[in-house]
Amino acid sequence: MISNLLYKELRLAAHPNLYIFTLLGALVIVPAYPYGMVFLFGCLAPYLTFLYGRETNDIYYTALLPVKKRDTVKSKCLLMVLAQMTQLLISLPFAVLRVHVLPNGNPAGIEANVAYYGFGLMIYAVFNVVLLTQFFKTAYKVDMAFLLAIIPAAIAVIIMEVLVHFPGFEWLDSVIPNMMLRQLPILVVGAAVYVIGMLIAYLISAKRFEQVDL
Repeated sequence: MISNLLYKELRLAAHPNLYIFTLLGALVIVPAYPYGMVFLFGCLAPYLTFLYGRETNDIYYTALLPVKKRDTVKSKCLLMVLAQMTQLLISLPFAVLRVHVLPNGNPAGIEANVAYYGFGLMIYAVFNVVLLTQFFKTAYKVDMAFLLAIIPAAIAVIIMEVLVHFPGFEWLDSVIPNMMLRQLPILVVGAAVYVIGMLIAYLISAKRFEQVDL
C-alpha cells in the first residue's frame, strides 16, 4: 500500500521542479559558490510540491482513497526523504570530482566535504520537522508552514557557511583525508538527527492530520 502511495506521489503529486531541484546537487562542482544553497533547494522543492498539491486538491483526493490518514502522511514523508537523499547522492560524484578539478578550495564558504553533508542532514531535519508538523495541522496552510520552516533552515545554512571562516574551525572546511576523518562524527550526528527528526515529524504530523476534518 505504501509503495503504491509513493508511486502516486511521484507520478501525480510531485511538482516538476521537485525533480529539477533534486538534480541541483550537482552544483557542488561550481567554483566559488555557496554550497549551502543546495540544501535550500532541497527544502524549496518539497514546498513547491505541497503547494502544487494544495492547488490540485491532492490531499482531498488521497483522503478519498481506501487508505488511512497516517499512510497519507507517511507517503509525503517518504517523498521528501527520497528527494533529499537522491539530491545528496547525485552531489557525491561531483563533490569527489571537485577535489581533483578545483583543488584550491571554495572561497564562498564550506567545501563539499564530510562535515558539509553532516550539517546538511541537520538542516533538512529542522526544515522537515517544522514544515510537516505545521502543514498537517490543517493540511492546507502550506505557505505559513514553509515560512516557519525555511527561517531556521536558512539561519543554519548561514552559520555553516560563515563558521568555517573563523579561526579554529578551518578543519571543517578541509578535504584532506585525515581532516575529513575528524569530521566524521558530524556526519554520524547529522544522520541520527535526520532519522530521528523524520520519525518525530511523521508521528506528530499523523496525529495532527487524523484530527483534521477535510
